[in-house]
Amino acid sequence: MAESTTTAHPAQSPHPLQDRVAIVTGASRGIGRAIALHLASLGAKVLINYTSNRALADEVAAHINSTSTGSTPRAVTFRANISDAAQVKSLFDAAEAAFNSPIQILVNSAGVLDSKYPTLADTTDEDFDTTFNVNCRGAFFCCREAANRIKRGGGGRIICMTTSVVGSLKPGYSAYTASKAAVEAMVKTLAKELKGTGITANSVAPGAVATEMFFAGKTEEMVNRAVEECPLGRLGETEDVAPVVGFLASDAGQWVNGQVIRVNGGGYV
Repeated sequence: MAESTTTAHPAQSPHPLQDRVAIVTGASRGIGRAIALHLASLGAKVLINYTSNRALADEVAAHINSTSTGSTPRAVTFRANISDAAQVKSLFDAAEAAFNSPIQILVNSAGVLDSKYPTLADTTDEDFDTTFNVNCRGAFFCCREAANRIKRGGGGRIICMTTSVVGSLKPGYSAYTASKAAVEAMVKTLAKELKGTGITANSVAPGAVATEMFFAGKTEEMVNRAVEECPLGRLGETEDVAPVVGFLASDAGQWVNGQVIRVNGGGYV
C-alpha cells in the first residue's frame, strides 16, 4: 500500500490580494460595487469603472481610500462605456498608469437588463442590440484586452459576471439570457486559449439578488415568486456574491478554471 502523505498549508493571509491591481467594471452600484469593496478589503488596488454616475463611483473609491493606511490612493475611478473598444483600452491604460503596475485581475460586472421583461416575440431590435452591445460585446472587449494585458506567470484572473437565468431559462429574459450564455461560452473557451499563461478565466452567475437592477420593472408578485423559488427563502444580497469572486481572484482559487459558478441559494436552477 502506498504511503499517504499530507501537505501542510500556511494560514491564508488576511490580505491575499495585497497590492494586486484589479479592474471592476460596473462598480458604482449593485454587485459590482460589493465586489470592488471586497477585493479592496483583501488588499487589492482597484479601478472603479462606471458609465454614467460619477458621484456613486467616487463614493466607492472614497470609502476604500478612507480605510487605507498609506498616503497613496488604493482606488481610483474611470468612466468608460465597455461596448466601445477604444474606451476599454483607455480603461486598462488608466489602471496601469494609476497604480504603476500591470493589471492582474479583471472583473467584468457591467450589464443591462430590459426591465420590460418582453417575450422574444415582443423584443425590439433596439432593445436586443442594447442588451448584446453591453452584455456580450462589452464582455468580449474587456476579455480581449485582459487576455493581452494581464500579467503572465501566476495570479492573473478574468472573471465575468453572468446570470443563473442561463440555467433556469425564465420567460421574459430571452435577449438577456442569450447575451449572458454567449459570455459563458466565450469565457470557457478563453480559459483554454490562455493555457501556459497562469491566467484563469471563469464566470460567476448570480441568481435573484436584491439590487436596483433586479427590482427594476418587477411587481411585488414577481419579487415574491423569486423568494419562493429559493430553498433558502430569501433574495440574495450583494455580499453573498462578492466573496465568491474574491475566492476566484485569490491564489486559493487557482485550480478553478473555465467554470461557471452559479451563486443563487439553490434557486434559478
